[in-house]
Amino acid sequence: MGKKLIAALLLMISIVSSQAQTSKQNTISSEKTEDPDNLATEYFSQIMGVALSATSNLKLYQFIYDWIGTPYRYGGESKKGIDCSAFTKAAYEKVFNVVIGRNSRNIFTMVNPIMKDDLQEGDLVFFKIKSSTISHIGIYIGDNKFAHASNKGVAISNLNEPYYQRYFYKGGRLFESVKEQLEDN
Repeated sequence: MGKKLIAALLLMISIVSSQAQTSKQNTISSEKTEDPDNLATEYFSQIMGVALSATSNLKLYQFIYDWIGTPYRYGGESKKGIDCSAFTKAAYEKVFNVVIGRNSRNIFTMVNPIMKDDLQEGDLVFFKIKSSTISHIGIYIGDNKFAHASNKGVAISNLNEPYYQRYFYKGGRLFESVKEQLEDN
């Protein structure tokens, strides 16, 4: 009789423990879902096609989202039309509080060149499109995706698309000294 009672008690403890664990997981899951930042991050991750784990800078994704679809206009700097370097410059000012150049070649002089495999969210990507000099720039957002002002307007593209693979030049990360110097001004 004692063995049956102990077995029944162990079974009850196991069931209660299992229910408590499930309840705790549901609470954690519910807290994550109800957190507006987590909801926004999940949303941007889905619409931009980037893994949730790669979306750490909510401000960057909000900026890009606000500009998606803005028409391309060479020399443009507004929602009526913008070019690639103006888009990148605006993003760096609004998201990172850093003022960078207005020309993709000039911006390249401010970065430490990095390989495609070493790109991180917020790094810059440079292209030589039908040119021997840098002629296009974008902002890396993760999972081989980058945001840029293209002839189709502000969009998200994939570095693995044949067109971008063909013209990709280098990635770049602002020199720490440039960041500090620019932030001090």
